Amino acid sequence: MLRGLGGIVYKELIQVLRDPATIVITILLPLVQLTLYGYAIDTEVKHVSTVVFDSDKSASSRDFVERLVATGLYDVVDYTRSVDEMYAEIVANRAKVGVNIPAGYERDLKSGRQASIQVLIDGSNNTVAGQTLSAVQNLGLTISAEMLGVNGQGRPIPLEVRPRLLFNPSLRSANFFVPALVGILLFIVTMQLTALGIVREKEIGTLEQLMVTPVSRTALMLGKVLPNMGLGMLQMLTVLFFAQVIFDVHIAGNYFLLIALAFVFVFSSLSLGLIISTIARTQQQAMMMSFMAMLPTIILSGFIFPREGMPPVIYAVSCILPATYFIEMLRGIVLRGAGMEALWDETLILAFIGVCLVSIATLRFRKTVSA
Repeated sequence: MLRGLGGIVYKELIQVLRDPATIVITILLPLVQLTLYGYAIDTEVKHVSTVVFDSDKSASSRDFVERLVATGLYDVVDYTRSVDEMYAEIVANRAKVGVNIPAGYERDLKSGRQASIQVLIDGSNNTVAGQTLSAVQNLGLTISAEMLGVNGQGRPIPLEVRPRLLFNPSLRSANFFVPALVGILLFIVTMQLTALGIVREKEIGTLEQLMVTPVSRTALMLGKVLPNMGLGMLQMLTVLFFAQVIFDVHIAGNYFLLIALAFVFVFSSLSLGLIISTIARTQQQAMMMSFMAMLPTIILSGFIFPREGMPPVIYAVSCILPATYFIEMLRGIVLRGAGMEALWDETLILAFIGVCLVSIATLRFRKTVSA
């Protein structure tokens, strides 16, 4: 029954050893991914970007901010000139927390009257919001306990921290995950549409027939991208509709702005699929390469884990992923009602990434055809 088994095993072993790519994918790539994702996956919230509006400008107000930073959870990135400017920074996703210290804060503390500080927290990320809310409340209680001392029972607390959760006051996890999930699904489907489609044409020989026609390679690349953009947008509209119906996640911002920015993202995703199609020779290889692109996108883009706590090198890797910027756009428009004035920088970066990817795909395609 097992006659010839040893010969077949020996033959397959020799074939594997003669293919360095298989050895790299099997052994080296998992070690790289283990190291990369081991550092990236961290549920502990750190370095939350914070803006401060200090109307009091006193030693006591500066002490509060210093103690806030000393917790290791908050990073003060700017001092604003008004509450409206502080709110705008949160809407634009340049800050997750805003601290409003009113005029007379130090006077109230020293005179025995209760002082108050307002803290605005971006509730769109329920994990970050929950930990920052708890930390700032604990800081307020600590300062009050220090001022009251051991004989302070029965006296009102000197400092009242008044937190306000913005955009997602109930901290629903669906409000955080569903908009980002729309971006992840759009990325996966559109990337595979192009990658598998072109490789399939390679296998059946129709791609070579296209190459003998009077069509430029750039036109051929764009011709492969544009129809799939329509399919990608149809998928996005469908997913957005069911996200609102099933999960009750409604779009707070401009619907047409979201569609326009989605075109930029779909172009980038399809361009990445083009690059994969120029490398892969079979649909199986294209599927494996697509999976290799999907995993870092899911883990490093901020879809699940906050990017602020990632080590600098891994954070830099997350900055070259198209989904990173589109997820920020989705959460900004859907949850915070952000407009183009708050998202223009992400839009420019995403468009630049898309142009770079389609340029690389075009160059790679020329090399592949000439080889």
